[in-house]
Amino acid sequence: MFLETIKLSQRAKEQLVQLKRRTGIKNWNVLCRWGFAKSLLEPTLPPRTNIPADSSVEMSWRVFGGEHADIYAALMRLRCHEDGVGTDDETLAQYFRIHLHRGIGYLFADKSLQRVGDLAGMALSKAPRDR
Repeated sequence: MFLETIKLSQRAKEQLVQLKRRTGIKNWNVLCRWGFAKSLLEPTLPPRTNIPADSSVEMSWRVFGGEHADIYAALMRLRCHEDGVGTDDETLAQYFRIHLHRGIGYLFADKSLQRVGDLAGMALSKAPRDR
């Protein structure tokens, strides 16, 4: 596995605290999954930046991904491949952190996210439609 432990920045922790309050979602990992997915939907490559791991929020990869941890890993590998940044473990870990933090920031900035149903609505609005 390219990443065993995920440690968030203090800024991301503060954003997650607000998101937990707004949405009623109680678990960090659930919000982190939504954030990661939100960032993956963005077609642009996230800027390479050094994100500090300076908060008390830490989780294992298995806690982050739950029963779908292997799918999240495959999505990260695919995205890195498509972006042409490499798929070695170090690159995957770096880009996962960048995507995760960008996605948390996107969720935090979206003031229309006020409850769990708003996240579902966001996902449904991005779902492919049968024609």
